[in-house]
Amino acid sequence: MRLTSLLPAGVLLLAAFVLAGCPITIVERAVEARSAGDILTDNEIVIDVNAIMADLGTISASTEIYEQRLLVTGLFDDQVLLDEFHERVGEVAKVKALYWHVTYMSEADQASANLLSWDEVLILDNKVGVNLIAEKDIADVNFRVTADSFANVYLLGRARSQGELDLALAAARGTEGVKKVFNYVEVRP
Repeated sequence: MRLTSLLPAGVLLLAAFVLAGCPITIVERAVEARSAGDILTDNEIVIDVNAIMADLGTISASTEIYEQRLLVTGLFDDQVLLDEFHERVGEVAKVKALYWHVTYMSEADQASANLLSWDEVLILDNKVGVNLIAEKDIADVNFRVTADSFANVYLLGRARSQGELDLALAAARGTEGVKKVFNYVEVRP
């Protein structure tokens, strides 16, 4: 079968995802340098963590995952809830590494702290992502980026070389508003 005959099917698939309300990242991740089984396992883990959050009635955490390495960030104002969430996430099957960046801070302390709002966190996250995409020598689909209310940025994924990782870290650190970058990227061709 020729590539040109596959192109219309790919365009139709992409259009179907967009029209169905699926994020483009689902399609983007299909072209990553990972196996379909690996991506499926990652999705299963995230579904399990999301089910825990739903069961606990909280949306105070956020997840990113790459090759069963799970990054969890968040800000809780209930220590008991945070402890239960941490315990249950620690029991999720197939997680190879858990990077835990979930913080407890009382409502009063949050109100008096200089924290980013949710929309400011999303803007910072997107600015870093755009800076990664702008670097032609970075395979951005192999990186996950997230930010938190403290203006920390977390990179997770796989770099094809130390040079690529150095470029990604420089792009993240050079983004206006970033206070600290946490690096959970593995270098592996």
